[in-house]
Amino acid sequence: MQPSDAHAKPLSGGDEQLLAALLESMDAALCAFDQDGLVTHWNTEAARILGWTTDDAVGRRGLAGWAVRSADADELMARLLGVMKGPGRQVHEFALLTKDGHRVLVRAQTAAVTAPDGQPAGVYCAFSEVHAQIDLERSIALSDALFQEAPWCVVLIDADLRPAVVNGCAARALRTDREALLGRPLGEVLDQGVEELESALHHVLSEGPPTAPLDLWVTLRADTPGAQRHCWRSGFVRLGSPLGEEPVPLGVGWLFEDITETKLAEQEASQLRFRTNQLRRAANAGAECEDPMEAATGYLDYALAGFADEGLIDVMGAGGKLVRAAGTAGGPGPCLPIASGGIPVPYEEGHPALQSVERLGSVRSADLSPEKAASRRWPEGTVYGLCSVLRSRGRTLGVVTFLRGAGRRPFDRADAAFAEDVAARVAAALDMAALLNRRR
Repeated sequence: MQPSDAHAKPLSGGDEQLLAALLESMDAALCAFDQDGLVTHWNTEAARILGWTTDDAVGRRGLAGWAVRSADADELMARLLGVMKGPGRQVHEFALLTKDGHRVLVRAQTAAVTAPDGQPAGVYCAFSEVHAQIDLERSIALSDALFQEAPWCVVLIDADLRPAVVNGCAARALRTDREALLGRPLGEVLDQGVEELESALHHVLSEGPPTAPLDLWVTLRADTPGAQRHCWRSGFVRLGSPLGEEPVPLGVGWLFEDITETKLAEQEASQLRFRTNQLRRAANAGAECEDPMEAATGYLDYALAGFADEGLIDVMGAGGKLVRAAGTAGGPGPCLPIASGGIPVPYEEGHPALQSVERLGSVRSADLSPEKAASRRWPEGTVYGLCSVLRSRGRTLGVVTFLRGAGRRPFDRADAAFAEDVAARVAAALDMAALLNRRR
């Protein structure tokens, strides 16, 4: 028997050996019948599935009584041999019997085999267990679904750490087209966070996937400078070839979702708890201070923890000028009183501290150059500033200033609200100190 070809030449000895080797190495089970239903071929995979060896099968007429129940054999063989009467392949599902008597449901593709003169010479039947076929179809269907419009972002990364397949969700998250991303280094689309991602991918390729999802903070090159970072909860699976004796890594499946809003909410809640606790501790410590000025500087010390690098307290002096009353000594805490002799701080017109007094609120400054920070009489290294007015009993008592260096983010509205809360406590302590001084 030969493959279907009206002009096929007779097989040589080498061709017969090649054909035998191909049949034995097939992943699918294969059997073949001549036009009278005699089994002519039975490969190793067929023997594995059913237990019937090649010697058991080849030479038998039909499948009745051994590989198929006798009651079903005639109808089944009629279907199989009927393929010779029509063109193309046909797909069947039927039950076969194993050597130990168990039934196995298989899905088979059958096609006619023709002789050199074009006449039907028999039938070949390639089959596999239905559950294995269904598993394959499910895997393919899942892959297709993931790479269409799945709610999770999915990127297939090859062994060179370059995207090979990208679904629509991932393309939108990465701010690029699906096709434009293929084959490009990840560093072309990701800015911050690309090293952590590539490290995770290397780990998956060499050691296997992590035991739990990984939260990656990234920034995109497509975003504007200073844009908010994104937090992507990421899972990884290593992809190996099922065809090799040992799995060969083909790449990594990277699945992720954007949880930035959730993480920011968690951070804000944690920050609020910490700041509230600091204010409570400051209130408890201030209640034990006999000197209200000591309480005022204590409030600032507690506020600086995790909030700012340095703090300054300026009070209203003669002529409405601001006079330095306390501050940190060129670094993180403690805040100590400063003997200024009543000499005003030489703030230039438009200084944030003066604006804070004028507006009776908070004023933020950002991205200060060294020259700008120096002109504002702020310590070297200051990049961000926040000034809040000190008010008590309807009067302006001064300004409290918080400063951050380059290693921190700019002050935001939540920071301004916290600074105003601290300022209210500091102002109350300064007001008490002023009352005590007048009584003396």
